[in-house]
Amino acid sequence: MFQEPHKFTGKLFIVEGIDGSGKSTQLRLLHSWLEAQGYPVFMTEWNSSQLVKQTTKEGKKKKTLTPTTFSLLHATDFADRLAYQILPPLKAGMIVLADRYAYTAFSRDVVRGVHPSWVRKVYDFAVKPDLAFYFKVPLPIAIERILSGRAKLKYYEAGMDLNLSHSLEESFKIFQGMILKEYDRMIEEFGLSVIDATLEIQEQQEIVREIVAENLKGFSTKRRNYAKRNKVFWRRFAIPENRRA
Repeated sequence: MFQEPHKFTGKLFIVEGIDGSGKSTQLRLLHSWLEAQGYPVFMTEWNSSQLVKQTTKEGKKKKTLTPTTFSLLHATDFADRLAYQILPPLKAGMIVLADRYAYTAFSRDVVRGVHPSWVRKVYDFAVKPDLAFYFKVPLPIAIERILSGRAKLKYYEAGMDLNLSHSLEESFKIFQGMILKEYDRMIEEFGLSVIDATLEIQEQQEIVREIVAENLKGFSTKRRNYAKRNKVFWRRFAIPENRRA
């Protein structure tokens, strides 16, 4: 699993962390910075494929998703996005930014009772990221961030299917704590780059950019359209020959 670096011309940078870690915010900031540097960037999010969206929605609504079914639906979603949203831009020499990756399954699915070896085997087709950032945050801080910004927690989001507690909020706390432990176990296994998510947003971003910049040394694939802007500009506003004095 993820043993060898990929051989595509592009780069794959991913972010992971429990809910409330701030990973999505950091990825958006990185996306803006990379584009400002002239790099072609493509973003993709976990559980965003249209292929299984309706099936997942109905399963959640009826509360019929077993841990294995949930795991396989997410794996199908991932396979679809890998084939159509991740590999094509990688092959085209773009930088792909993924908001959560296979490591999300390795934490959440295992907490739900799926065997660690089994779920790793399911995702054996995945591409090894060039950089995998893990935004580590203490559970109380993450919980406070989430509960202060959410009107209501959702059934599966709170891990209610695991019968951890009759309370949505308490179940969510226990569930996220279990996921946090799984992430911590993966740091050494997969060489995750740990970012202290308690730092100020800009401080975290500076650390991320420094690591990314080092990884991009020698990576020269940038947007080419900017080099033609002056020519386009002057062609568009040039004075026609028959009107010149």
